Amino acid sequence: MTRRHALALAGSAGSASLLLPAAARAELVIDLRKGTFQPMPIAIADFGGESGVLVSGVITNNLKRSGYFQPVDKARHPDKNPAFDSVPQFDAWKAIGVQALVTGRVSRDGSGRLKAEFRLWDVVTGQQIDGQQYFTDPNNSRRVGHIISDAIYTKVTGVGGFFDTRVVFVDESGPKENRRKRLAIMDQDGANVRYLTNGDVSVVTPRYSPVAQEVAYMSQRLGEQPRVHVLNIETGQRQIVGNFPDMTTSPRFSPNGARIALSLQQGGNANLYVIDIGSRTTTRLTSTAAIDTSPSFSPDGTQMVFESDRGGSQQLYLMGAGGGEGKRISFGQGSYSQPSWSPRGDLIAFTRQGGGGFAIGVMRSDGSGERILTEGFHNEAPNWAPNGQYLMFFRDPGGQSGGKLYMVDITGRVEVPVPTPAFASDPSWSPLLTSAR
Repeated sequence: MTRRHALALAGSAGSASLLLPAAARAELVIDLRKGTFQPMPIAIADFGGESGVLVSGVITNNLKRSGYFQPVDKARHPDKNPAFDSVPQFDAWKAIGVQALVTGRVSRDGSGRLKAEFRLWDVVTGQQIDGQQYFTDPNNSRRVGHIISDAIYTKVTGVGGFFDTRVVFVDESGPKENRRKRLAIMDQDGANVRYLTNGDVSVVTPRYSPVAQEVAYMSQRLGEQPRVHVLNIETGQRQIVGNFPDMTTSPRFSPNGARIALSLQQGGNANLYVIDIGSRTTTRLTSTAAIDTSPSFSPDGTQMVFESDRGGSQQLYLMGAGGGEGKRISFGQGSYSQPSWSPRGDLIAFTRQGGGGFAIGVMRSDGSGERILTEGFHNEAPNWAPNGQYLMFFRDPGGQSGGKLYMVDITGRVEVPVPTPAFASDPSWSPLLTSAR
């Protein structure tokens, strides 16, 4: 979908007419702050009309994968096709343990556009707590399912959505000694995969812009130095970032998407630079004899976390976004790498190596509150969902010839695989499509 279509769809959302008085406020809430939540039993009824079953199926899959909802098997539904314009029989739904009910329908308006409507019901109180309608091109039915999923997720959890997003990643195929690495993109649930490069050059470490449909990545053609490129996903236009004679790696966009921080290797050391994409102005941020790499901006753009071996092993350091000495913030057992600052600003994700394995964890920006979310033989490259509630990473459990993508939430209680066509690595999440420029 083009940017214009994405914005048109989001802008057409409107409140569906309520069936019950708004004065009775429902309390359908999952409190994620406690970290001891139980998934909420929810029933997603088949939506009526054209593409209705597809839309409700997308919603069911999304909410289940989030780990915060437990969709009830349709075989147990007391009403297989509840009428959208009628009040549900709440006692029948309560009898099977349902707390929330989603009903909906999909139709065409007079101009041929797809019209999708949904209602979210609190079964315990018998109240409708949300209702929206969307108009879009008929080809966007799966996308509508993602947007409705976000509305439900946000209403119940109080956390921003993440379903209406894409993920860019490195698709890996072929024998390990001659691996073909293509840049690929897909919906966050693994659907609609397409390839952005053809595999004639190797690509690694793609990073999505937090505000636009652009991706920065490192690419290397045989016999040439690796270079950082920026690709506009909608137009296909690509450009090299910086005019450096040596290898550039680890690109990361600033929060406003106007600058890119990267690492420039010169001899045996590497330092951090930031480049203004528009003016091409280059600023050096560090000047050491060590290897400084993997920069990541704070969401307000004032600070930067990065990894460096200046102390003898890979550790995480914090400095102002304009450069400086840097203050070490990682002090646990092992080495730390690949820091990624949460869009919410509260946590920094990292990879920690030690004890024969790799762990994905989070800590506060001062290094306190370190928690390991998942660990194993080989886990790498954590990257945040735009709501700051989930991380995606890749895992090679050993004995295989490549990695697979996984998603874990910040409590560490939810961990699910993310389907890809082949082996995959280096995932990076897009912003919400309805908010991207």
